[in-house]
Amino acid sequence: MAVAVFLLSYLLGSIPFGLILGKTAGKDIRLEGSRNIGATNLWRVCGWKYGLAGFVLDFLKGLLAVLLVAGLVPSGLPAPYPGIIAAVGAVMGHNYPVWLRFKGGKGVATSAGAVAGLMWLPFVCALAVFVIAVAVWHYISLGSMLASVALVAATGLLLPDPFGVNLPLFVLAALLSAMLLIRHRGNVARIMAGTENRFPPPKKAGT
Repeated sequence: MAVAVFLLSYLLGSIPFGLILGKTAGKDIRLEGSRNIGATNLWRVCGWKYGLAGFVLDFLKGLLAVLLVAGLVPSGLPAPYPGIIAAVGAVMGHNYPVWLRFKGGKGVATSAGAVAGLMWLPFVCALAVFVIAVAVWHYISLGSMLASVALVAATGLLLPDPFGVNLPLFVLAALLSAMLLIRHRGNVARIMAGTENRFPPPKKAGT
C-alpha cells in the first residue's frame, strides 16, 4: 500500500541522527548554535567529524527510502510513484519528527539522498551549484536554497519529457524545493541582516 510506503519512509526519515550524534559528544545541539538538529549545526557545535557523519546518515535516510522502502514494500503503483511517495515521507519525517514534537531539521541532506536515488543527473547539477555557492559566499543555507532552485531547473531541462512521462519527478523536485525554501525563511532574513553563520564555522579556542 502507498500509505505503508509513506509511513515507513516517514519513520526512517524521523530518526534524529544529528541529535543522537550530538548526545554521544555530550551536547544537545537543540540548545546550542542555531539549535537545529541538522548536520550544519552538528558540525558547528561538535566538530567536522560529527557534522560529516550526520550529513551522510541524513543523506542515507532519503536514499534508502526511495531505493529500499519503495522497492520492497508493495504499493500497487507503477514507477516512479512509490519512490516519490517515499521521498516525501522521508523528508517530512526529517523535518517534522514525531519523537521531537515535530521540530526537526530543514531537509537538505535527506532531500539530496532521495533525489540522488531517483534522478542522479539533476542531483549532480544541484550538487555542483551547492558547492560553488558555498565556496563563493560561505553560507550553507544560501547554497542549499540555490541548489534547490537549480534542481527544479535541471529536472526540467535534463530529464526526457519532463512535462509528460516525467512530470511526476518534476513535480517532486518543485515540491522538495518549496519545502526547503520555506524551512529557510529565517536564514534569508539573517543573510539580509548580515548575521547568518558562515561556513566553515570558526575554530573553537584550543582546537
